[in-house]
Amino acid sequence: MDGPNIHPMDQFIVSPLFGDGPVHWYTPTNVTLWMALAIASVAALMVLGTRGRAVIPSRSQSMAELAYGFVRKMVEDVAGKDALPFFPYIFTLFLFILFANFLGLIPMSFTTTSHIAVTAILAAAVFITVTAVGFIKNGAGFLSLFWVASAPLALRPVLAIIEVISYFVRPVSHSIRLAGNLMAGHAVLKVFAGFAGAMGLAGIAPILGVVAIYGLEVLVSAIQAYVFTILTCVYLKDALHPHH
Repeated sequence: MDGPNIHPMDQFIVSPLFGDGPVHWYTPTNVTLWMALAIASVAALMVLGTRGRAVIPSRSQSMAELAYGFVRKMVEDVAGKDALPFFPYIFTLFLFILFANFLGLIPMSFTTTSHIAVTAILAAAVFITVTAVGFIKNGAGFLSLFWVASAPLALRPVLAIIEVISYFVRPVSHSIRLAGNLMAGHAVLKVFAGFAGAMGLAGIAPILGVVAIYGLEVLVSAIQAYVFTILTCVYLKDALHPHH
């Protein structure tokens, strides 16, 4: 067919780093490479960037301290002081997602958080953790989370079924929200970039569109890391305080 040859979804193809063979569970791929780079970036910021522990912090130390204080305050405000033992886990989630999102904005890179396989594992880990914490801390009392005591007695069984369904849907919505937003934004970027290349000198309008959408994607990358983290705090709050 005539027209621009644009394939916006090709950027999400998982491919081996070496050779062109099939991808097995042990095959190093572009996904593993960019996940490793995200982990290395987090380590560089939090370990190398703060190793001086200066009274007057450097730029990297300031960024690390701001991120630390931001997430710690989020955990304390949303889930309470008794959720602070889980702060290292939540902080790690936030930094990994944030750096994976931002690294995916580099041209010719790979956005690992656009794959449901990655976000589903993150969401499933949160779901299993908060469920285990709920039963360990509250025992059978954790089931009171599904029993709306303030509702009329006749409605409580119906509401309990709705609450159970919504609880088990959490990891699905938690993972799809992150992956879907990143995938949609990057696909739109590729479409505008393809039109800009196909139109040649007349591609000024698509180029302006790419610039605008890229700025929006930077904002979305930060917001989605924040949303994933704050929802984790909300779920942890429900596990620690099911009666509230």
